[in-house]
Amino acid sequence: MNPTDYILDSALVLIVLLQIRERTLTNRSLIRPLVIVGIAVASYLNGFPTAGNDLILVTSTVLLGTAIGTASGLTMFMRRGEDGTVLARAGWASAFFWVLGMGSRFAFIFWSTHMGASSIAHFSATNSITSGEAWTVALLGMALGEVLSRTGVMAWRRQTLTSVPAAYALA
Repeated sequence: MNPTDYILDSALVLIVLLQIRERTLTNRSLIRPLVIVGIAVASYLNGFPTAGNDLILVTSTVLLGTAIGTASGLTMFMRRGEDGTVLARAGWASAFFWVLGMGSRFAFIFWSTHMGASSIAHFSATNSITSGEAWTVALLGMALGEVLSRTGVMAWRRQTLTSVPAAYALA
């Protein structure tokens, strides 16, 4: 892992800390994680391996990331403020899911870099994973799935709250 890896992973994990306190859910707060994961994709995506079982690995990690991101977005506390703006706050469940996804990738990268290379090589050979690039794409796909699904769910919930007349908006 290089310093950029630590910075990007930490930034994504720390995003949830910005949301512990209730704040207005702005476009900027929705776009921020998309920009960070976009930087990671632009920095690390060098190709898209399709040989062996690479696509199965990538698809399963994308689906896992999407499930975790959806759970995080659905468990955000969101309500409509007195002025009509949508307020959001990450509770324990939302923070748990977000850190589960981001933290598990961080831990996997750290483990694979420092002590797990032979285990990953054995798993890859046994399961027809053709290259290290497949693992990179799988982890990027997982992060992208998590960020896109969480952002999409939160944007959808914000839209739902703003389209309901104030007298009927649920907290």
